[in-house]
Parts: sequence; C-alpha cells; structure tokens
Amino acid sequence: MKKLLRNRSLAAVMGSLTLFLGAGNAAAQSTPVLNSTYAVNAATVDSTARPLGTQATAPVLSAVQQTITSTSTMFSNAVGAVFGTRQNPQQAELAKIAREGRWLLNAGWPLYALVDRYSAGAPLDEQANCLATAVYFEARGENLEGQLAVADVVMNRAASGKYPSTWCEVVKQPWQFSFVQHGQFPAITDSASWAKAQGVARLAMANVLRTVPTDVLWYHANYVAPSWGSRLTRVEKIGQHIFYRA
Repeated sequence: MKKLLRNRSLAAVMGSLTLFLGAGNAAAQSTPVLNSTYAVNAATVDSTARPLGTQATAPVLSAVQQTITSTSTMFSNAVGAVFGTRQNPQQAELAKIAREGRWLLNAGWPLYALVDRYSAGAPLDEQANCLATAVYFEARGENLEGQLAVADVVMNRAASGKYPSTWCEVVKQPWQFSFVQHGQFPAITDSASWAKAQGVARLAMANVLRTVPTDVLWYHANYVAPSWGSRLTRVEKIGQHIFYRA
C-alpha cells in the first residue's frame, strides 16, 4: 500500500511538472525575447517617465504571477514530500527570481521595476550580503545599470581564478575596494539605497541579466586615471565608472 501511494504521488508530481513546463514553453514561444542590454541602457530611458498602462496591466501581471507562483510552489512541495528534499530560503528565492525575473524581463519590465520587486525577500546570507554591500558603497549614486555592473564585476572576479573564490574575499581583498577599512564594512545608513542594492544583488545572483561580460574584472571612476587602465582593454562606460577586460 505504501509503495502504491508513493508511486501515485510521484506520478502526480511529474504530471504537474509536465503541465507547468508546457505552459512555460507556450508562453516563451508567444513572447518576443527582449534585448536585455537595450532594456537597461540608461541613455535610452527617460528616468522621469512612468510606464504606460500601469494601472491596467498590473492586475493582469499579478494574476499571471500568482498562477506561476502557485503552480511552482505546489510542485516544489510535492517533490519535497516524495523525495524529502528542501532548499534553503535564499536558494529557493533565487530559483524563483531566475524563472520569474526572466519572464518579466521578456514581458517588457524595465530594470527599475525588477529591482523594486526584488528589493525585499529572504534575508541575505553572508556572501550575498557582501555582494549587496559592494553595490551599495561603490555605486549607490549610480543608475541601476551601473549598480548591476559592479555586482557583475565582483562575481566575475570570484569566478575568474585570478582573485579569491568567494564574494566576501573579493570585496575584502586589500587595496581593491576603498570603502573597506581593515577588512570591515562601514555602517549602512540609507535604507532606500540599501533596499535597491539588495534587489540588484538578487538579480545578479539569479543571473536574470548582465550589464558587462564575464571577462570584465576591473573598473574605476571616470574622475581618476590609474596607471593600470592603460594596460587593459576598455569595454564601456556606465555612469561614472569605466569598465575593462584584460
């Protein structure tokens, strides 16, 4: 009897997965893919403008998202019940952001709306907190594209093999980020900017979109001219920061 129930549970889970993936594929086929670089290019966006049709489309988006969330939650819970597996809160949240954020991006959501949506969520663990802290202190006065680029550089360094392998070690490496003093972070005082930095970090960790390529490991403010800049290849300027690759 237990074996029969277990098999029926597994069949129900796989059925739900098939329906969910089928719906996702249909939506992907009917929705044109948006060029993410263009979507977050600050030079093409009027920062004072409000999106057209916000009041009319928000309930529709909300209803669609509730359906996605409800279905994915049902599937995750069912799999956990059958196989006894669970993700920690941050992992589960990032999986949701990866899926949902890309869907919203392809549906036309601008970067500021995505950052606002994910500015609150599961508490950041140590590594994620270091990433968000770098965004806050290095770029909170920049546009959101520039903030995301800083997060990209920290993550690129950790993955490059040329720098320490964790985000905290990258950020706290001596002589790299001027806001770090003796391995310690200053106090965060601007709650609105901190919320945005967390939203940017969540989008970066979930790999929803990027603003600089994975081989970009360096940047500096445009009002300084470090000697190492001449030995690297300039990639682009975003806000007040200039980004480089080897």
